[in-house]
Amino acid sequence: MLDFLPGPIKGTVSFLLYILNTLVFCTILFLVALIKLLLPIPGLIPFYDRVLVKIALIWVYINSLNCDLFNRIEWHVHGLEKLELDEWYLVLSNHQSWVDILVLQKTFLGKIPMLKFFLKKELIWVPMLGLAWWALDFPFMQRYSREFIQKNPHLKGQDMETTRKACEKFRRLPVSVMNFVEGTRFSSSKHARQNSPHVHLLKPRAGGVAFVLGAMGDSIRKIVNVTIVYPDGADTFWGFISGRIRRIVVDVEVIPITDNIKGDYFNDPLFKENFCNWLNILWQEKDKNITGIINKMVAGRQKSAAGD
Repeated sequence: MLDFLPGPIKGTVSFLLYILNTLVFCTILFLVALIKLLLPIPGLIPFYDRVLVKIALIWVYINSLNCDLFNRIEWHVHGLEKLELDEWYLVLSNHQSWVDILVLQKTFLGKIPMLKFFLKKELIWVPMLGLAWWALDFPFMQRYSREFIQKNPHLKGQDMETTRKACEKFRRLPVSVMNFVEGTRFSSSKHARQNSPHVHLLKPRAGGVAFVLGAMGDSIRKIVNVTIVYPDGADTFWGFISGRIRRIVVDVEVIPITDNIKGDYFNDPLFKENFCNWLNILWQEKDKNITGIINKMVAGRQKSAAGD
């Protein structure tokens, strides 16, 4: 444990270790991906995929060790008991910081299949990681604005077709499809601009969630509803690796997928309305849960201080 080091030193050394870990395992990953590309023998594709996932999980494990080495974080994680490694999940979470991804990877490592995110198409150009995400079959989405679609109607639905193809790949091996339902990181300005009805959350976006459930309804049977709370406030990646984050709460709820949330969201108005209502209620409950977690943590800290 090197938590005693000054923050800038911890952050710098930890960051260099993240870089080194990424360089080493991305190199190994690229070699396997190249073999898969040059020798796409159908019978070997599942083997290639398992090897690629294993490499990525070792990378995540070493990143988690890096976190523990430099940070004395008080983790409060609840609800992992019912999770399985050989199940297909849709993971839904609130989103406050890029740190959320590291928190989710550390929390679910060895508990559920590897998390796979839907990424903006531009992220494929991120050095090393962009190609790694491509090799691991992370879906890259091209989002079009309503105005762009009006000018180019032939592209309507193309982003959904990309999602459909990605979901087909997800059927080969157990996977945890990750979705930050708000579509972007929380900020006070975004919260005000949306006029969000929630205290701690932005408005949920239903389309992506509904599409994944519709496209993979036969495979995905459970939703992992994740609530991430930073009782002392969310921080940046630099703040995380330099030791500014001291407490993290991860609350997990497993929800069975029932027929009432599987349907044609884009062509059935009644189903769309009911699905949006279901998701809004889920988000209302999540908002209340966050308030309760924060109040409980504050009360616990005050009680501890009074005891001292």
